[in-house]
Amino acid sequence: MPHINIVLCEPEIPQNTGNIARTCAATGASLHLIRPLGFTIDDRRMRRAGLDYWDKLDVHFYDGLDDFFSKNPNAELYFFSTKAQNLYSDVKYGDNVFLMFGKETRGLPEDLLFANPDKCVRIPMLDRLRSLNLSNSVAIAVYEVLRQHGFEGLRQSGELTSFVWGEGQL
Repeated sequence: MPHINIVLCEPEIPQNTGNIARTCAATGASLHLIRPLGFTIDDRRMRRAGLDYWDKLDVHFYDGLDDFFSKNPNAELYFFSTKAQNLYSDVKYGDNVFLMFGKETRGLPEDLLFANPDKCVRIPMLDRLRSLNLSNSVAIAVYEVLRQHGFEGLRQSGELTSFVWGEGQL
């Protein structure tokens, strides 16, 4: 099973981070949060969005980008940005990847993108909108990595429970 690391650089909206935390918990991904955060970690809106998955989450905190890079010097990083030229689906993701996303209002710092053009990827969308929701973008990225690795380690089938049709139901 690949190890996926979701890196949020200065996230601002607690509900997005809570939803991302839930995605991480459901897929075994680690969550890396780079300060400053636009909320406190005990924000009830964030905790509520993550529901009861916080105890199943591997989360790491950093005091800025320099702290993150110094603690993860050999990370296989991909930078998700609407400004990127490469499609996220054209990348062959390795077994231990770091997928970095910027703050909701501005994305990742442009100097970081300029310094790593071959590692910058985008999710295609129509021109009429600025960007997708951060938590949706993270889910798309995580599941692309998992798809490329055959969803290894994940339950891939479910089972129906017994159901009795009532009056007037199709």
